[in-house]
Amino acid sequence: MEQLPRQQYTTEFREQAVQLVLEQKLTIPEAARRLTMSGKTLERWVCRARQGQLATLGESRRPVTDLEAEVSRLTRDLAEARMERDILQKATAYFAKAQLPGTRS
Repeated sequence: MEQLPRQQYTTEFREQAVQLVLEQKLTIPEAARRLTMSGKTLERWVCRARQGQLATLGESRRPVTDLEAEVSRLTRDLAEARMERDILQKATAYFAKAQLPGTRS
């Protein structure tokens, strides 16, 4: 499977996410769920913030190009469309089976 480019977060977003955990006393999983991000990423940010190294996080990473971001978005959209298709196929099979004589309960 092709590796997707990593999400690029702004410094302000990182600081606000860490504040949810440190100042507002949310748990890391709850804060990550509210921000729709990985709990492991937030946990790493909180650890770096406690060490005073949050500002240096991500400096060595190259920026994601527009093309990579578009490929990532389209890959997510395709996965969602496939999931919806599979659900509709299963629902169609279920309802078609219910319409056959002798299968009603």
